[in-house]
Amino acid sequence: MGALRGPSRRYLVAKRALDLVVCSVLLLLALPVMAACAMAIRLDTAGPVVFAQMRTGRDARRFRMWKFRTMVANAEDLKAGLAHLNVLPPPDFKIPDDPRITRVGRFLRATSLDELPQLVNVLRGEMSLVGPRPWPPELVERQLARGVDYRLRVVAGWTGPAQVSKGLDMRYENLDRGYVELLETRSARDVVRYDLRILRRTLATMLRHEGLSY
Repeated sequence: MGALRGPSRRYLVAKRALDLVVCSVLLLLALPVMAACAMAIRLDTAGPVVFAQMRTGRDARRFRMWKFRTMVANAEDLKAGLAHLNVLPPPDFKIPDDPRITRVGRFLRATSLDELPQLVNVLRGEMSLVGPRPWPPELVERQLARGVDYRLRVVAGWTGPAQVSKGLDMRYENLDRGYVELLETRSARDVVRYDLRILRRTLATMLRHEGLSY
């Protein structure tokens, strides 16, 4: 795949600088919280503390996205037996009040603390603090078959407009597309300011235990 159109180089440099500075501070502050999350997961159910999901980032590069485990360790094995409860067309899979979610997992999801390990993905440059959430490769391939590639023009985000707009606009894809268009049409300064507003709203949402919409 050839290079995809995207934001200016000036913005990318400013974006990376913002990610490194803010993410380093967030990760330092979050370390005690992450340690408490890991201990709670370990005491609640058997299995690994974190797990990785394959995701697709800028220019279709694939990477492993990290999360705290919120389901029982054999969640994938139980998936077939719960297929009748799926509310999305296959291959997508979503169950309201999924019984595979652990007690600690429900709290981690409600507070979005399960997403904290992705700060490491940000430091590695695989993700940015703000941007469209990274999708699984199979979902990206379906979008590309329809000629939709805007997600691959920017670095995927830990949070974004869609994650802090619960109740305002349920068409999250429109919000993500609008963010990419913003990057490609506005100045680096304007976009960095917008990113900082998204981060403030994200932290406020987490503190209110509302959970981000991922």
